[in-house]
Amino acid sequence: MNNLLFTIITFYQFKKITNIIKFHAALKDMCKFNKIRGTIILAEEGINGTVAGTSNEIKLLESFLIKKGFENLQPKYSYHKYMPFFRLKVRMKKEIVTLRSNQTDPQNIKGNHINPQDWDGLIKNDKTVLIDVRNNFEYKVGTFKGSINPNTENFTEFKKFINKNLKDFQNKKIALFCTGGIRCEKASSYMIKKGFIDVNQLKGGIIDYLSKIPKKTSSWTGECFVFDNRVTVIHELKQGTYELCHACRNPISKKDKSSSKYVKGISCPNCFGKISAKKKKALNERNKQIQISKSKGLYNPYLKYTPSDLY
Repeated sequence: MNNLLFTIITFYQFKKITNIIKFHAALKDMCKFNKIRGTIILAEEGINGTVAGTSNEIKLLESFLIKKGFENLQPKYSYHKYMPFFRLKVRMKKEIVTLRSNQTDPQNIKGNHINPQDWDGLIKNDKTVLIDVRNNFEYKVGTFKGSINPNTENFTEFKKFINKNLKDFQNKKIALFCTGGIRCEKASSYMIKKGFIDVNQLKGGIIDYLSKIPKKTSSWTGECFVFDNRVTVIHELKQGTYELCHACRNPISKKDKSSSKYVKGISCPNCFGKISAKKKKALNERNKQIQISKSKGLYNPYLKYTPSDLY
């Protein structure tokens, strides 16, 4: 891969971490030393992260994690000209993906992993119930044809959706999908514990599917929201057309930007009228500083940092 591109790696593994404080310190030091940016979440149940760096630095990170016992990280790679993260965050939480249920065991109990090449055949079956495990705003940006939207604001609400539809779905063939696969691991484990007998999930998530399946034969429609400054990606993991609203952090389309409720850096149709006076003042000040920087010809830290700038 071209050394002028950043490598973005998304990974997770459910594996018990015994001394999480010590591991947190060592991992954070390693990433800081190698100028890796992004977010890594640690919990006693495992690790979940999306970070970026040069190809060599990402290889060093993978080697570090493998030596620590994480040998099945399910890594997905994409590449971008600019650094897609502002900073590094390594956080300790109760769960690496938050469902808030003791009725899961994703390390040992989870759905059948379906390869991207076999996915379309599964979901085109009339007997398959196709469920988008992601949040409502992600669903609106793009999804698979015929999928059900659980209308959740966060992943913890997925439990309510399953419990509400337990009788309708329990004995049917289920197909789950999410961005990178980790939410499906928890969701499928929860559903199997609830008595579902045929639960399947897209291996590697939408990211892996879009990287491997050509657009002309794909069942995917729209774009896929990602949790970095690219905002969305499309087939071949090329950057999409959406931008991020700095007020509510929701993706905004070209149509959203034509709305009278859109004010650059201040509001969008999703959050118009919901922003506090204090936050609005802070956003106005942020915009002012950006304009001053632009007038002086200073770089925007996301748009202009390339590997040659940082290394």
